[in-house]
Amino acid sequence: MSPTWDSDDPIAETRISAAGWLRVVLRGVVLAFVVFGGLGLMLLLRLIERPIFGVDRPITPYITQAVCRSAFVIMGLPLVVRGPRMKVPGAVVANHGSWLDIFALNARKNVYFVSKSEVASWPGIGWLARATGTVFIERDPRDVKNQIAVFEERLQHGHRLLFFPEGTSTDTLRVLPFKPTLFAPFFSDRIVHDMHIQPVTVVYQAPDGADPRFYGWWGDMGFAQHLIKVLAESRHGRVELIYHLPIRVDAFPNRKSLASHLEAQVRSAHPTRDE
Repeated sequence: MSPTWDSDDPIAETRISAAGWLRVVLRGVVLAFVVFGGLGLMLLLRLIERPIFGVDRPITPYITQAVCRSAFVIMGLPLVVRGPRMKVPGAVVANHGSWLDIFALNARKNVYFVSKSEVASWPGIGWLARATGTVFIERDPRDVKNQIAVFEERLQHGHRLLFFPEGTSTDTLRVLPFKPTLFAPFFSDRIVHDMHIQPVTVVYQAPDGADPRFYGWWGDMGFAQHLIKVLAESRHGRVELIYHLPIRVDAFPNRKSLASHLEAQVRSAHPTRDE
């Protein structure tokens, strides 16, 4: 397991004005209502969906997508999307700078995140992750066989898995090296010739005058503190998703060459090209 990325240059604490706290309360209440109201509706529908469709989820992912789109409207944070949607079987990979990535990438298309196993036990976030069908894995080379079995089952059911090959979030100003281990399941003989992977570059533009790392979430930053900072902001920057063309997995001889190519694609559209 890779340690959480950190920086020797900590971001300055943001002072929130009275008007900022008012925005926190108003936006926070509406956001909580939308998120947990959507979760309640999704769990209710799963009572019907699961007995009929099993692993397949033909209805509830659209609730997740609607909630995530609504979240950006509530926060007043513009979300800009460029590039084609993948229509072939496979997965999506992206660079990882913030918890906001999850909302942004869910808002664009129906995906199922692949996450490290300990996230399942995180208060609040773990519960939401389990409810939305997140795949939890042990990022250990010795567990590759189990990962292959899980990935095969989900991919064969048409699920588009999404994961962050960097293995950790950053300050949004860099792209870390992609870890080849996470691509091993895609080279299983049963799925390698049918799978495609679409790289996505996530770019954050900080609010005018703010630290360029404003939206980054890394190190030992608390989720609640970071959420409050985002909710308090009066004039946000923006989040941009740049979707590159999907590539065939079997066009590459091994997981290292595949990881290297996908990393290069993500870096090609990122403002800061070098790590």
